[in-house]
Amino acid sequence: MRTQENVEQFGYRQELRRGVGLTDLVFYGLVFMVPIAPFAIFGLVYNQSGGMPALAYLVGMIALLFTAASYAQMVKAFPLSGSVYNYAGRGIAPPVGFMTGWMVLLDYILVPCLLYLVAAIAMNSSIPQVPVWAWLIVFVAVNMAINLRGIKMTVKLTRVMIAVELVVLALFLLVGVWALLQGKGRGFSLEPLFNPETFSWPIIFAAVSVAVLSFLGFDGISMLVEESTGGSAQVGRAMRLALGLAGVLFITQVWVAALLVPDPAGLLKQDTGTAFYDAAAVAGGEWLRHVTSTATALSWGLANTLVAQVAVSRLLYAMARDRQLPSFLAKVSVRHSVPANAIMLVSALSVGLGIWMANRADGVALLSSLINMGAMVAFVVLHVSVIVHYAWRNGSNDLWSHVLAPLIGMAILIFVVINANVWAQVVGLIWFAVGIVVLITLYALGRRPALQSMDRM
Repeated sequence: MRTQENVEQFGYRQELRRGVGLTDLVFYGLVFMVPIAPFAIFGLVYNQSGGMPALAYLVGMIALLFTAASYAQMVKAFPLSGSVYNYAGRGIAPPVGFMTGWMVLLDYILVPCLLYLVAAIAMNSSIPQVPVWAWLIVFVAVNMAINLRGIKMTVKLTRVMIAVELVVLALFLLVGVWALLQGKGRGFSLEPLFNPETFSWPIIFAAVSVAVLSFLGFDGISMLVEESTGGSAQVGRAMRLALGLAGVLFITQVWVAALLVPDPAGLLKQDTGTAFYDAAAVAGGEWLRHVTSTATALSWGLANTLVAQVAVSRLLYAMARDRQLPSFLAKVSVRHSVPANAIMLVSALSVGLGIWMANRADGVALLSSLINMGAMVAFVVLHVSVIVHYAWRNGSNDLWSHVLAPLIGMAILIFVVINANVWAQVVGLIWFAVGIVVLITLYALGRRPALQSMDRM
């Protein structure tokens, strides 16, 4: 095993600045996931889970804890930016790494667009004089400017943003629990966690396929391993901590909201899209509705998109420096040590896709249904990478970490994919097919996927 962690041992130069500690990484992961993320999709998860949103989030957290464990194993073996792209490419084979990076790009490229669109629509509902497209451009411009200033600026601002989100969440929980004690809603009940009248595993896993949208982002922590002061061990620990903390917050808030929903039977028939804010109004009145809806807009439009841009720009940078994407994406700002061109490309794509989707009545629903598929497929390949790299290639005797845990995590994710939205499955297959065409083209151009040698110093 190698004890020295630096990118030079893999044939790269250390271009990104190391200055991100454990607390910074955990905050980064929490902001990426957004502590109040369920606010925006609560109604959909409640509807698809048969009124058991807490169970959907619990199953999702358990599934992704297995995935986080596999991430920790692979980031220890290959402490490089690029996340699952690098792990699959080095743990299995470069073409597999390319296809895995391609699949996760579907998630990473669309996530900022969805976040900007949700935030812009929310702000437009509060200030209709400013059109959705204008709000979207404002959010993109602000985040691009911050990200171009460097990772330290991003980290400082995320700390402030997450503090505000946690204050809003604490306010909702305090008012919500007090309202339940005063007899509002349905009172305390275990139904949001388990209801024998509506329970079935296919229903729960269909809801999990939506609920995991709130968790996506914990994996983005691995993108900062080249900027982490504690290397791979610190990154692995931060991923588990961020995922566990987010899971507890998600389960708690949807449990309380589920008990305060004004029309549970109606929500089981159709998602209103404002279900969480309706529950907040039952708990504290219209002022709490406005506080929670505004907080959702700002957290999705600034906090979450800020770190989402960081993650996708690092993935583009990692693939470009291996000549598997255009080389201009590997350009790093000398002054701020960030992949500037990749950041600007993500911003441009977010504006273009966002404005296009803003003109569709089903824009948000369509984006939401597409995002999870790429991530789920990439996570499955991640588990395979652990088994191939450690158990098969290196003969590891750690049966739990390198065989059983990845197999369990893989099985759960495959079941989630099988029960996901059909349209998401179709688009996932189309995106995969396009990736195959791109891969064949690279081979035809003499640029077959090849990662820098691990032995080159």
